[in-house]
Amino acid sequence: MKVVFGCDPNATQFKLDLMEYVKSLGHEVADLGSDDPIYANTAIEVAKAVAAKEYDRGIIVCGTGIGVSIAANKVKGAYAACIHDVYQAQRAQLSNHANIITMGSQVIGIELAKQLVKEYLSVEWDPNCRSVAKVQRIIDFENEE
Repeated sequence: MKVVFGCDPNATQFKLDLMEYVKSLGHEVADLGSDDPIYANTAIEVAKAVAAKEYDRGIIVCGTGIGVSIAANKVKGAYAACIHDVYQAQRAQLSNHANIITMGSQVIGIELAKQLVKEYLSVEWDPNCRSVAKVQRIIDFENEE
């Protein structure tokens, strides 16, 4: 799987540690940066790349994970879930077909973050699950205009 990363300057080391971990799991990784103090810029770049299907999944980190999630979700075709526990990591993909996860480097520790990433990357969307109509409504709304 091809996974793209981005973060704000406060989460650079956290992101680099996660990138190394994802590589150790056998995935291909790319880095779209961490130098821009306007975290929305990096989040939007990651979201655009994932929405364009240049990468299979995206992982974006800031202090809380909230701001980058909001920014990423403004990109058509990007579906970012802010996660902080294992159940959310699994359900982000299984129930919500999220192609991006976001986390807060000031909210969770690196070992938990690694576990969350592993869970998220280990599951695939089930196109026959009971959430299909719910996810489709989000996509339909996004395409109204």
